[in-house]
Amino acid sequence: MNAAQGLVVGVDVGGTFTDIFVLDEAAGTASVVKVPSTRGEEARGFMNGIARVADGADAIATIVHGTTVGTNALLERKVARTGIITTEGFRDVLEMRRRDRPRTWGLRGNYEPVVPRDLRLEVRERVLADGTVHTPVDLDQVEAAARELLGQGCDAVCLFFVNAYANPANEAQAAARVRAVWPNGNVTAATEVLPEIREFERCSTAALNAALQPVVGSYLTRLESDLQANGFGGELLVVQSNGGVMSRQTACDVPVRTALSGPAAGVIACAAIARAAGFPDVVSGDMGGTSFDVSLVAGGEASLSAQTSIDFGMVVRAPMIQIETIGAGGGSIASVDAGGLLQVGPESAGSVPGPACYGRGNTRPTVTDANVLLGRIAAERPLGGGLLATMDVERARAAIEEHVAKPLGLDVHAAAEAILTVANAKMAGAIRVVSIERGHDPRKFAYMPFGGGGALHVCAMMNEVDAARGIVPRYPGVTSALGCVMADMRHDGVQTLNVALESLDAGDLLARIDSLARACQERLDSAGVAFEGIRESIELDMLYVGQSHTVRVEIGRGELDRAGIGAAFDSAYLAAFGRSLAGIPIRILNLRYARIGQRPKFDLTLLAPTCQAMPEPLGTQRVFHAGQWRDAARYARLDLPVGAEIAGPAILEQPDTTIWIEPGFAGSVDFLGNLLIARQAS
Repeated sequence: MNAAQGLVVGVDVGGTFTDIFVLDEAAGTASVVKVPSTRGEEARGFMNGIARVADGADAIATIVHGTTVGTNALLERKVARTGIITTEGFRDVLEMRRRDRPRTWGLRGNYEPVVPRDLRLEVRERVLADGTVHTPVDLDQVEAAARELLGQGCDAVCLFFVNAYANPANEAQAAARVRAVWPNGNVTAATEVLPEIREFERCSTAALNAALQPVVGSYLTRLESDLQANGFGGELLVVQSNGGVMSRQTACDVPVRTALSGPAAGVIACAAIARAAGFPDVVSGDMGGTSFDVSLVAGGEASLSAQTSIDFGMVVRAPMIQIETIGAGGGSIASVDAGGLLQVGPESAGSVPGPACYGRGNTRPTVTDANVLLGRIAAERPLGGGLLATMDVERARAAIEEHVAKPLGLDVHAAAEAILTVANAKMAGAIRVVSIERGHDPRKFAYMPFGGGGALHVCAMMNEVDAARGIVPRYPGVTSALGCVMADMRHDGVQTLNVALESLDAGDLLARIDSLARACQERLDSAGVAFEGIRESIELDMLYVGQSHTVRVEIGRGELDRAGIGAAFDSAYLAAFGRSLAGIPIRILNLRYARIGQRPKFDLTLLAPTCQAMPEPLGTQRVFHAGQWRDAARYARLDLPVGAEIAGPAILEQPDTTIWIEPGFAGSVDFLGNLLIARQAS
C-alpha cells in the first residue's frame, strides 16, 4: 500500500456499536473507534467514527464492511416476498427438507418455509440425472408463472429445476424468459448460485438468495450512495462467510454468501494475529452481548464447512468458516428452573433494556451483572471508561439475590460465581464441539478471546479446556473490524462430477477447473482492487461407493490423475476416520474451486505499544474470586510496553474491553502488543 491509496477502513456494525478500524500504513498508524450504531442510517454511523481519525471521506481508499443485515433478515423473517418456479412435482422440496424436525425427540414442531406453498409454482420440464433433457421447458408456462407471482406481490423469484446441475439448459432458458418480464434484477437461477447435486440444499440456498436480494441489495446500494454523498470515492467491499471479501455488486448478486459475514471477519483476524505471534493452532471465542461464537484455526488456517443452517430449515450450501454459536453472552439471563437447576441463556437482555445494572428496566440477572457484582467490571468504569454510563451495582445485586441466590439458598456472591461457572461451562462445551468432536486436542491449542466480554473469562476458559496459553489481542472489542481490513478477496465455484475414480477423464477435469478459474477471476477483476498475488484452492468431494457423506480432499494441479487423486483420498480418509477401506470403489461427487486475490498486508507490529516504561498501577480493585475477596492491581492495558509482565490477580482496562487475570495466572505483552496469558509455576 502506498500513500496515494489513502486509508483502509474496516467496519463491523453491531446492534449497539459500530466498530471501526482505520489503517494508514503510509503513516505507520492504526486507529480504533467505537461509535453508537445508527440503524437504518448506517453511513452516518460510519462517518461519525471516521470523522474522528480522518479529514474527510475522500481520504479513504477502501471500506471493507462486515454485515449482519442478511443474517438478521433471515432470523427475523424480514425478507422480501419471494416466489419459486420449479419442475412439476417438486414444489414441496423446500418444505420436506431432509425429513428432519425442529426438536429431534419432540412429538410436535412447526416449520414455515421462507417461501409459502401458494408462491411455489410448477411448470412442465424435466432433465434426467445424467443430463439428458427428457422434457423441454415450456417457456410460455414459465412466463405465465412469473406474471402470476408478480400479481401476488412478489419482489423476487427463484428458478429451481430438478437435476439442472447436470444440464442447466432448461433452467437457463427459463431464467432468460423471466428476466425479460421481471421488473427488477431480483431473479435467481439455482444453478447460478449452486450448480451442485442434492435438490434440497440447492433449492434452499437459491431460495434464500432470492429472498435476500432486495434486502441486502437495497441496503448496500443505499449505503454506497450515502457514503459517496459524504465524499467517499473509493471501493466498498463486503466480507463473505468464507472469510474472503467481494465487491458490492457481487454481494448484491449473491447475498446468501454474507450469511456469517461479521463473525467470519473476526476469525480471519484471530488466525492472522495468532500466526504472527507464533501460534498456528488457536481456538477463537467471540463473546458479545447475546452469543458466544467459537471457531478453530489449525495450521494457521480457519476451518471451512460446506454448509450451515442459519436457523432450522434455512440451509445455506456455500463455503463458510465453521462457527459454533451458543446463547452465552454478557446479556444472557440467569434463572433457576422448576427442577432447581441454574440455567444461563439462551434468552438475553440484549442491549435494550440490557443487564439489570444498566438501570433500563430489566430486573433479571445476567452474566454482566455477575461480573459487576464480583468486581471484575468496575461499576464506575464499564468497558474501561468507554461508551456506557456508570453501572448500578445495587441493581445487579438485587437481581441476583431475587432470582438466583434465594431459590438456591446461596449467598449473593456465591450465586454470582455460580452464574459465571455455568456460563463458562457452556462456553467450554462449544469449544469442545469445534475441537474434540472434530479430532483436535484443545490442550494443544491456544485460546484467543475477543468481543467485548471475552477477556473477562480467558483464564476460566483455559482452566475448563486445559489450554496452555491464552492470547488476548491488542483490540479485542474491534477484532471483527480488524479482520475486515486483513481479509483477502475470494470467490468460490463448484461443479458436480459424480463419476467413478477409475473412469475419470483427467483432461475433462482440468478443463472444468480452468473454466471455474476464469469465472472466479472475472469476479476478482470486476472489483477494481489491486492484488499482491493470486492463489487457488482445488478440492474434491469424494466417498466410497455406498456411502452418502463425502470427504473433502485438497489436491494440487500436479496430482490431477487417477493415481494422485486416489492417494490424496486415502490420506484424507485416514486422517478423518483413522483407517481407509481397501477394495471398495471410489467416487468423485463434486469439484470445488476457490480463487483468492491476496490484498496488500500491513505489518501487525503497527499495533504494538510504543511506550517504553512500565506504568504504575492505577490502583487496586476488590474482586470476589473462589469464595473470597482479593485485591487486584489495576492497569491501563494499552499503556503496557512490550515485555511487560503482570501477575494475577489483576484487572487490565481499555476502551473496548476489560481483562481479568485470575490468581495463579500471569500475562506478558508480546512484540505485537498481544497479552499472552499462562499459568504461573507453582
